[in-house]
Amino acid sequence: MKNIYIIIILLLLFSPSVFASFLLIPMDETSQENHLKAYGITFYSLQKGQKVKWLLNYRGGSFLLEDTKDFRNECIIRGVSYEIISETEAVNILEQIASPSQNMEAVVLEKAPKIAVYSPKGNQPWDDAVTMVLQFAEIPYDVIYDEEVLNDNLLLYEWLHLHHEDFTGQYGKFYGAFRMAPWYIENKNNSEKLANQLGFSKVSQEKLAVALKIRNYVIGGGFMFAMCSATDSFDIALAAEGIDICETMFDGDPSESNYQNKIDYNKTFAFADFILERNPVTYEFSNIDTTRKRKALKVEDYFELKEFSAKWDMVPTMLCQNHTLLVKGFMGQTTAFDSNLIKPNILVMGENHVNGEARYIHGVKGKGMFTFYGGHDPEDYQHRVGDPKTELELHPNSPGYRLILNNVLFPAAKKKKQKT
Repeated sequence: MKNIYIIIILLLLFSPSVFASFLLIPMDETSQENHLKAYGITFYSLQKGQKVKWLLNYRGGSFLLEDTKDFRNECIIRGVSYEIISETEAVNILEQIASPSQNMEAVVLEKAPKIAVYSPKGNQPWDDAVTMVLQFAEIPYDVIYDEEVLNDNLLLYEWLHLHHEDFTGQYGKFYGAFRMAPWYIENKNNSEKLANQLGFSKVSQEKLAVALKIRNYVIGGGFMFAMCSATDSFDIALAAEGIDICETMFDGDPSESNYQNKIDYNKTFAFADFILERNPVTYEFSNIDTTRKRKALKVEDYFELKEFSAKWDMVPTMLCQNHTLLVKGFMGQTTAFDSNLIKPNILVMGENHVNGEARYIHGVKGKGMFTFYGGHDPEDYQHRVGDPKTELELHPNSPGYRLILNNVLFPAAKKKKQKT
């Protein structure tokens, strides 16, 4: 009886007609030649109006697709490994996954989410890990910035990534090392010009308005993903709403006296009780980031992904799908988050216990969700200004980049299946 039920589900999922076979895209360590482009194949299937089953914890989080000549050709062209399996084999896999004794689940992906990347228009795709991997995986996205956000264009998108931005109006705290650099001067001038065009007298005021719009987007049901300095600077901007925390070199006048005691941690998404960095020449926003206090050698710098119940905690299970639980660490302006400063309702999905830091966290805000991921580039350990771009052709199986793509696919999941 169970076999008949699963066959019916397969037929309803993939087509009203009977198919003799399915495509299984394995995502385990040994079977998949290109993990990153495999996500692109899955996205391509959704774009074509075909649903996909994401097999959580089955062979590294494999995908089950309709078997068509088009999908096979795309796999071949993109260098993605696939297996053609019969209807009987598909039923057996789904039976195994459905067993209460197995920490697995099959989640239906229904529709390709519309993706926006919040980034300055002049930035190149390789300036940011997310845009780089989206291009590599051949997943389409739109670039938006302050004007579009303030004009409520976020309502057009299901998924938003925040480029490594500074929402506090302090220009990334690059003043100490780069204030005479042409790129820094140009960025400051362009930011001030844009703020004035949008009706603000200060960049910090304009960035706060953008952060509030993004906050409302999430509360209304959007999914936000942020990396590096976009994580802590976003929360700091929200907590400092209506408070001048910028020194003269940033906004033309001194900061408010005693501003630390005016910070409202109730307004943040993920962090509380943090102390802001007052020194304008120090390359740091607050003590949320662990970059300066961590004690990890590069060869020992890893973080561990947590395991969740696939049948009951599907959201974090989806976001942690990988072919390994141990992921190489990588640095950024915001490398990782001090575990002591994370709110108790926030889920830590990846952490380095030795350094007492969280690398990968997730939370719910209103009707929406967000994920914060520390570091700049999962395959460039210590990315510096002016460094060459990462060539993802050399890292097609990157576990660190897989975490980004898990977040990209997540909004496609059938909502009533989520149990968090």
